Amino acid sequence: MDRFLRAIGARPEDQRKLLMMAPVFFICGISEMLNYNGFMTLFNQRFGSEYLPYVYAAEAFILPLEAWLLSWLAARLPKPKLMRVLYGILLGIVVVNGLVLLVLQSFGLELRWYYPVLFIASSFVVRQQTILLWSLAVDLCSTQQAKRLMPVFVGSATLGGVAAGLLAQLISLAFGPEVVYAAGGLLLLAALPNYRKVISRYLVPLSIKLEANAQEEEQVSTAAVFKHALRSPFLLTVILLMTLMPALYFLMEYQFLNVTKISFPSEQAFSRFFGMITMVLFVLAFLLQTVSGKLMARLGASQMLTAISGVYVISFAGALIFVGGSAALPIISAGYMLLYLLLYYSAEPSYQLFFKTLPLAQRDSYRYAAQGIAASAGILIGAGLQFLHSGFGLSWTLLSFVGLAGAALLFVLAWFGRRFYMRELVNSVQTLGENDLAEQFDEFSRNDAAIDEVRRMLKLPQDSAKEIALQILGRLQNPNDVTELLALIDDPNPRIRVAAVRAMNLESADLHAMVKVAAFLEDPDDEMRAEGVRQIGRMKHMEHQAFFFLRQKLLDRHPSVVAEAVKAMYSFNNAPSYEACAEVIDRILDEGGESSVYICRVVAELKLHAFVPKIERLVDEAHPAARVAAISCLGTLQVTSIIPKLLERLPMMDQEMFRTTTESFIQMGSSAVKPLLDCLPDAPPKRWTSAVSALSALLPDEQVRTGLTDEALKRLSELEAASGYSLSLKQLGKAELSHLALMRWREVRSFIFAGVWAILSKLADEQVVDAIKHAAADEDEEIRSNAWEVLAEGMGERRLSQFLLTVLERGEEGKPVQSDEEARSILEAAVKGSDDWWREIAAAALVEEGEHMASDEQMMSRLNKVVFLRQVPYFTDLSLEELGLIASIAEEHTCLDGENLLERGEPNPAMYVIVDGNIELTSISAAGWEGTIGVLGTGDVCGVTSALDSTPSTVTAQSLLGDVRVLKLVGDNVSRLIRLYPEIGIGLLRASFARIRLLEEMMMRIDS
Repeated sequence: MDRFLRAIGARPEDQRKLLMMAPVFFICGISEMLNYNGFMTLFNQRFGSEYLPYVYAAEAFILPLEAWLLSWLAARLPKPKLMRVLYGILLGIVVVNGLVLLVLQSFGLELRWYYPVLFIASSFVVRQQTILLWSLAVDLCSTQQAKRLMPVFVGSATLGGVAAGLLAQLISLAFGPEVVYAAGGLLLLAALPNYRKVISRYLVPLSIKLEANAQEEEQVSTAAVFKHALRSPFLLTVILLMTLMPALYFLMEYQFLNVTKISFPSEQAFSRFFGMITMVLFVLAFLLQTVSGKLMARLGASQMLTAISGVYVISFAGALIFVGGSAALPIISAGYMLLYLLLYYSAEPSYQLFFKTLPLAQRDSYRYAAQGIAASAGILIGAGLQFLHSGFGLSWTLLSFVGLAGAALLFVLAWFGRRFYMRELVNSVQTLGENDLAEQFDEFSRNDAAIDEVRRMLKLPQDSAKEIALQILGRLQNPNDVTELLALIDDPNPRIRVAAVRAMNLESADLHAMVKVAAFLEDPDDEMRAEGVRQIGRMKHMEHQAFFFLRQKLLDRHPSVVAEAVKAMYSFNNAPSYEACAEVIDRILDEGGESSVYICRVVAELKLHAFVPKIERLVDEAHPAARVAAISCLGTLQVTSIIPKLLERLPMMDQEMFRTTTESFIQMGSSAVKPLLDCLPDAPPKRWTSAVSALSALLPDEQVRTGLTDEALKRLSELEAASGYSLSLKQLGKAELSHLALMRWREVRSFIFAGVWAILSKLADEQVVDAIKHAAADEDEEIRSNAWEVLAEGMGERRLSQFLLTVLERGEEGKPVQSDEEARSILEAAVKGSDDWWREIAAAALVEEGEHMASDEQMMSRLNKVVFLRQVPYFTDLSLEELGLIASIAEEHTCLDGENLLERGEPNPAMYVIVDGNIELTSISAAGWEGTIGVLGTGDVCGVTSALDSTPSTVTAQSLLGDVRVLKLVGDNVSRLIRLYPEIGIGLLRASFARIRLLEEMMMRIDS
């Protein structure tokens, strides 16, 4: 299976979805073609292919009713139920028709009027079954996964068609076309369990409503589309192509059925030949899938349709030449198969690209309305062409000539449509997003006229047009564009200048071009200098001159430019470049700080293992961004020796560093597995979550299922037991400690849940798990209950999924504590646990008032600080972990009576939180009056602003009426915590605003 996945470009995480869905496509592919073979044989042989135009005409009038019915169902049913209902309708139609046919065959009855009904009903099944399966696959797969898996699903369906061809020949030989049709119904029934399982496991979770603020797209009516199409040559051409192509296919199908009926008059012979054609057809369809992507990439949507139109011309020309002769059957059969394949497997995707030129908000409206118009009109025109023979008696030769004329018209439409498409693409290019532009780029690159139009956009006055043109030319990287692009480097808009430099291909440019680009190396804009360095680095044909310019930029004032210069010089692969770069890298890594962030990225990108020791030292750097960059670099270089240090520091890491560390563990690969597994027992919650998340990505499914699942179940059990800590403290009358225990329980729960979700993402579909994770915490009770129902069914790993549901359902309510003795017993267990906060809280509650255990003095001091800080308005909204970080840097300090904490006009390195006592704040007003502006007491804070921005204090703070005890927080330490935990900064900012308002009021009183 692994070799197969690698061969098709799929990933291991796709395996579960493939094993469940590929059989559905394969079995339904067999069923669809058996049904098609059965009803076409019965209609053709017992009712007559000459009546096919009438049936198609009736079907054209039924199509709008069919569209209305499906739209009505879609509007009233949730997606999973809609998919089940539609499958049930299709299955019911096939089963009922199969039973009717078997009854008629058993009793030797003949109901000739029944076969048109069979044709229309079964045609509906074949049409909707195809749409149903493809829409299901698209809905269940993310965009990137769909690109990997859709070829496999298409291949499964086409292989099903091959199998159907073989089965049809065998069954028809022994039992007749009625049994062929009924066998299709049985297979459709056989695929039902897997189909329902796919919906339950994937579609139900993904369809759960999540909170989103999606804007309503502007809908355009069919009438508005048609009106617009009459004014737009492009849209009119598209609709005509979508109409005429299937109409001509129906004509070729009509000729094929009639020629086959003449050649094979008996039902069994006709069914066997039709089965063989079906088998060959789907073998060709399977082979087409292996080259269709390459054809589309090589030709593009517009030229693909032109090529298909050429095949139409050749097919009808062959029919015209050989009709009536001995070669008519193979020629027309080949034409029929070619047109079927190209229409349904190549033309349809090409149409969709045409609608990419329309605004996003209107795209679907135009697409579906145009398809509705084209489908109905195509069937009517096809029926009319068939009626020329069946109704007016037109000869086969003349009918083939009409088909050839229609194919020639189709070719002309496709040719002019290509030109209209290019013109529309260029006109709409300014409205395209980056993804759309990338998708349409190949169309530009193959059309000289479009590229000339893009080059003319460079001379337009609008900057937006220039930017779009530069993006396209940048993708082309045509050396011939350098002259025009050099003319834009003096543009007043810096974005245009940067885009122009990026679009240049200087790999064969002359010295004049290098000098012009080198002028950017002294540009005041950092981004411009960096782009200039990148471009000069590409001019390896003038290595000596490039080296001269680049070496100067190793001393640039901005580290991003220096980093680009290092990368460019390393690309020269010579000793002088290595030596110069090594000196710069050593210097910057020794300095640390923000500059080292860029160099760490370069070291990682270039795989410079020689600098690992200095990168390892940066893990201790004071600058948080430098630490993050160093950890990421070490992960990329797979330096596993750093793992113990990272594991040790995980509990104190901020969110960004925590995420980067986990990603680094994953990048280190299999060599990181053992130390991560070894750290799991008794690991603090944060360390456990990081290790489990990394191991979920590194280990194969079976090891995750057997090893990590048990570890997660153990942690969830411990979490359940820990829910009694808060209630026990409450039972003993320790309200403050009870609240702290609950805060810690919430923090631990979030960490454990993160690890559990990571395990489930490995064992189930990641997209599904992500949807359930968000829905399980939704405020809407219905959404939440739907997510919980999915967990109850067992998602990924049944035991883990259901235990997680148990914890979610219980919420924060632990098992009631009945007595003080039970409470003390629970807290004694907490003292022996692995979490330091619960140990500390439980120990504090169990120690008799006034007594302190010497070994716990430091921890108790931290806990007391946390209890106090939580009552300070600055820190009210912080978590227990954040309060603990502040407590760890808070120093107790006593200010004697009359001593100054702050001096007006003097620098202030710290902020102070008053624990006990009073502080008088004095200042001088704008009028020169000195006076008291306030007295601060327990829980108040002073010196915040000057401590954080290193400015002189605007007030004098003096102890009043006795000694004052304070917690001293050094400004640099607080600034570092704010960078790590933005919530701390938000709390400080909120409280500062309140203080500013108070001070403004006091100053007004002084002035008055």
